[in-house]
Amino acid sequence: MFTHISIQRVATCCFRGTDNAQGHGVCGLPTRATSARVSQRSTHALWSQRRGASALVRSSPLRQSSVQSARRSNFFCSAQSGEPSAAEYQEKYGIKGSVSIVECEKGGLTKVVLTHWNKSMAELYLFGAVVTSWCQPQGSDVLYVRPDVIFDGVKPISGGVPHCFPRFGPSADMQQHGFARNCTWKVVDSHADINPDYPEPAVLLQLQDNDYTRSMWNYSFKAVYEVTLRSDRLKVELRVLNTGGKEFDFTTALHSYFGVADASSPAVNVKGLKGKSYLDKVPDANQPVEKVETHDVISFGKGLVDSVYLDTEAETLLDVGTGCSVSVENTRGFSDTVVWNPHETLKPEGVWKEFVCVESAQVSKPVVLGPGDEWLGEVNISVFDH
Repeated sequence: MFTHISIQRVATCCFRGTDNAQGHGVCGLPTRATSARVSQRSTHALWSQRRGASALVRSSPLRQSSVQSARRSNFFCSAQSGEPSAAEYQEKYGIKGSVSIVECEKGGLTKVVLTHWNKSMAELYLFGAVVTSWCQPQGSDVLYVRPDVIFDGVKPISGGVPHCFPRFGPSADMQQHGFARNCTWKVVDSHADINPDYPEPAVLLQLQDNDYTRSMWNYSFKAVYEVTLRSDRLKVELRVLNTGGKEFDFTTALHSYFGVADASSPAVNVKGLKGKSYLDKVPDANQPVEKVETHDVISFGKGLVDSVYLDTEAETLLDVGTGCSVSVENTRGFSDTVVWNPHETLKPEGVWKEFVCVESAQVSKPVVLGPGDEWLGEVNISVFDH
């Protein structure tokens, strides 16, 4: 049963500035919540079931596609001609003071801006359905976008909260982490519910199968991603529906980047994973070694960390080194947690010290959906003082 822990508003000093030298958001701290995992069969339309649905999850080995990924190495799923412009989306789904849809100066991509009554804000791009910013009321950004990011609508956006779907990690049948982060999603709904007496803005984006996705994963599906900006947290929900006549399986993750003071410091660490089995991908990402976590905290100063923790507790905590922590709660659907920091393997030099990834994942047991079945994953991110 989910019990929400009351959150103390984070002081401005807990966060780093919102912009770095390259002009990209620099994260300060993430969120706090607790999780419960549920499953349920549903045949209703995805966007009509935004609340309280569960997921049908069954264990199954991953299948391999005959399509060669080498042929598609340069493919991407761009916005199609005839799709609504930012102005058209704004006219249909914009909500004054709560939801704005604009054409961004970065590559002309369409961006959604959510604004809460308490002056917190979140931004997400239709390309990849990536949340790139979650600013606290005082202006400090929780999420991190890498300085080498390219907003060109071709290369996935590096940072924020990218999608890994329908594959997590390397795959023989498609590009690393799947195609969802290479596709332009569509806005299908928005709202600013009064809860109980102030707006909490949300937007729903949808991706469904097309020629590009079927070239590597020949299944019919719809995915709906709902992002809700609440006063004390960022809530995201991913729903996947099998709209075809044959069963399929997938793995998925939300590859969340969080800004930290200095990842080389022991003050930056992850808690809540001691005693859990994990796959250590550092020796060989394709053949990871299974181990058991024996440390109370996971730190990042000694080298590359790339670990998939299996069947984890609902909440994982990231101390960002400023006296504040981020809570990543796998509320439902996501049973695993990935911890990643590239150390010196990432260029330019020293960038690795600015972020840590704590990712909500469903990897150890691939989700299997029969015709008409639906899966739901929910994550709540919040920030709190020690």
